[in-house]
Amino acid sequence: MNTASTHLQPGTTGTVVQTVELNPGYFSSRSVLDWLFALALAIGGGFALFLYGHHMDGYEKGILIASVPFFIWLGWFWRPLQLLMVVVTALSLLAIVLYRVDGAGQIARSETVFGLKYFLSSQSAILWMSLLFFMSTVFYWIGLLSKGEGSALSVVGTRLTWLAIVMALVGTMARWYESYLMGPDIGHIPVSNLYEVFVLFGWMTALFYLYFEAHYQTRALGGFVMLVVSASVGFLLWYTVARQAHEIQPLVPALQSWWMKLHVPANFVGYGTFALAAMVALAYLLKAATQRALWIGLVLVPMLVLVLPLVAFRIWGDESLYPSLDKTLRMALPLELFFGLMIVLRSWINRGTPRLQIMDDLMYKAIAVGFAFFTIATVLGALWAAEAWGGYWSWDPKETWALIVWLNYAAWLHMRLVKGLRGTVSAWWSLVGLVVTTFAFLGVNMFLSGLHSYGTL
Repeated sequence: MNTASTHLQPGTTGTVVQTVELNPGYFSSRSVLDWLFALALAIGGGFALFLYGHHMDGYEKGILIASVPFFIWLGWFWRPLQLLMVVVTALSLLAIVLYRVDGAGQIARSETVFGLKYFLSSQSAILWMSLLFFMSTVFYWIGLLSKGEGSALSVVGTRLTWLAIVMALVGTMARWYESYLMGPDIGHIPVSNLYEVFVLFGWMTALFYLYFEAHYQTRALGGFVMLVVSASVGFLLWYTVARQAHEIQPLVPALQSWWMKLHVPANFVGYGTFALAAMVALAYLLKAATQRALWIGLVLVPMLVLVLPLVAFRIWGDESLYPSLDKTLRMALPLELFFGLMIVLRSWINRGTPRLQIMDDLMYKAIAVGFAFFTIATVLGALWAAEAWGGYWSWDPKETWALIVWLNYAAWLHMRLVKGLRGTVSAWWSLVGLVVTTFAFLGVNMFLSGLHSYGTL
């Protein structure tokens, strides 16, 4: 891209000289570290292809080859990702070395080798992830309520979030390797059940938040976004205890496909950014909406929406759904109490949150990114369904609710870009969108059944 400037030539009167400055090209602006990072990724990808290529089909080789330039671009686009990838790779390789300490890998070493038992096995790393996410949420909120976004405690929240993401990715890589230690026919990328995708959701949402935190140079929204991450971690821990969900299981036949490696991560980019946008919308509403609207919208209406179906099902409904409905109501009560507390403390909270224009713009960009990836995921899912079940679309409950989510955010973006929708209306819409998305993600598993019921509650 060229930039032009004008100035008077020295020693002349009224003579204007125009100079053209050329901005450096994309590749010429790369630093030495950028090129070393790209070289390391290329070597790593080539080594993986050489070592494991005979286990892959043509599609999987294509995914591996295409992922190298993709991750190079990501590292060049946002340089903190370079360090993240290097650290995660080093710790993951260390975990593999510890599993193969005497030349033969055994899954039982996760209980005997110190480094695996307490840090680098999949379960240990994911437990560290959970603790660090909880701690980051606490530090973000203390920082926001004490001195606002500039508080040193908020900086600690950012650092803890980075560490949590590192442990989540190390746990994911270790789990991937552990699945192959259990048997080549069991090994699979860990995105196949609710336990694994909740880990995926947690680190993806947190990583997108950290990018926006750096982009807008504000840490004041960390407490809000990390609330939904901590809620997902809380569910993950409950699910682990209640269902022993951390145990690695063989894939069902429909999931034994390379499509899973593309469809599920793309889907959870959408889920993560939609959740991020909704939590930013909550911060926006606390600052912009009236006290009365907040009490009605955040406390009274949700309780009515939850209680009325419960009463109706008690009178006319299917008795098998009672436990799920009771469970939903019990989970919602603490959330409603927390919303009430936020409304009471809103003047204190609002002192630290950024300007409404910043939150509105962040909300829009998060939804735009999520919608793009969710659209890609939906198309990939249709192609996968055609291969697995012989049809692109079957109106399965999960497919139907995925379409509802897509239409909801398509309408939101249309109203913003075409009609100029802004302010509290768009924020309320974004917050309601999280409810719709949550039902598509979890509610379908709780109340409905279908071809996608791989992670029942």
